[in-house]
Amino acid sequence: MIDLDNNGNLSFDDLEEIVMGLIINSGKARSFAYKALEQAKKGQYLEAAELMEQSKLALSDAHKVQTKMIETDMGEGKIKVSLILAHAQDHLMNTMLAKELVTEFIELYKKINS
Repeated sequence: MIDLDNNGNLSFDDLEEIVMGLIINSGKARSFAYKALEQAKKGQYLEAAELMEQSKLALSDAHKVQTKMIETDMGEGKIKVSLILAHAQDHLMNTMLAKELVTEFIELYKKINS
């Protein structure tokens, strides 16, 4: 649950904590995905699949935080947009793209090596 202050806005400290959660979970998801790609290069597809599942779970955690923020804000400006928030969103979106591309690369490695 995201708590708002008396004015209906998110406090800076709460926003900072939420943003760090986005960055950390996005970073974990991206790291798992790239580790999965390394395993796929070695032909270790079971390990790659396990790492991609971990990536999916970390990305899901980040996405849940993002969804809560969107629901809290409801387009009313309750959450102040800052450079760190934009940075966190950038991390999340880049991780989502990286995960999709890594999934495709793993499939290509499977085809090439079979």
